[in-house]
Amino acid sequence: MACVVSIHQPAYLPWLGYLDRIGRSDVFVFLDSVQFQRNSFQNRNKIKTKNGPLWLTIPVRLNGHLDKTIADIEIDETQDWRRKHLRSIEQSYSRAPGFSEKFGRLSALYRDRQHRLAPFCLAQLRFWLDEFRIATPVLLASEQPVGGNKSDLVLALCRHVGATKYLSGPLGRDYLNEGDFAAAGVEIEYHDFAHPEYRQQYGAFVPAMGVVDYWMNCAEPALFARR
Repeated sequence: MACVVSIHQPAYLPWLGYLDRIGRSDVFVFLDSVQFQRNSFQNRNKIKTKNGPLWLTIPVRLNGHLDKTIADIEIDETQDWRRKHLRSIEQSYSRAPGFSEKFGRLSALYRDRQHRLAPFCLAQLRFWLDEFRIATPVLLASEQPVGGNKSDLVLALCRHVGATKYLSGPLGRDYLNEGDFAAAGVEIEYHDFAHPEYRQQYGAFVPAMGVVDYWMNCAEPALFARR
């Protein structure tokens, strides 16, 4: 039986392409077993404000981060980031069509006092999957008995979960060893996401915002239903 698998690192307020790839998969592997990357989407993303895109960043403790996996990275709770993020979202989307119905549900997520980045992003991801009616099972890479680096790790995870096809992001073209996948009987498909254009606040459309932008501005939650 065919089994489409996608794999991605944790992401805060992930963009639409992240969710679309999960929605097109039979299994999604939450890649929390690799090294944390500074200034990446693992702990930050953008919302659209009246002054243009604004980065919202979860502060993390970086001591020794080069020797830690994402699963081990701690949130810096000495900073009042939760209140600030919610305040920025409220100020930016208070006039959006979905604000009055949805903001309370989003606020509840920030009362979750997870002290590590990966569990916080995972809890948020499960929220977004529910909101967009995506039923794809999520597995944690840190709980799977496989190892390796880059292409070898991805292939090992695919084989472990029984993949017949790996749905890769476009950057996979730069590092995946396609010959190894072919030898293992795992087809690679590159996911080139066609970003939808929708009505936003504050003028001309700006793509690739965090998911909260689409969610607040659009009433239809089924954009990423399995096809």
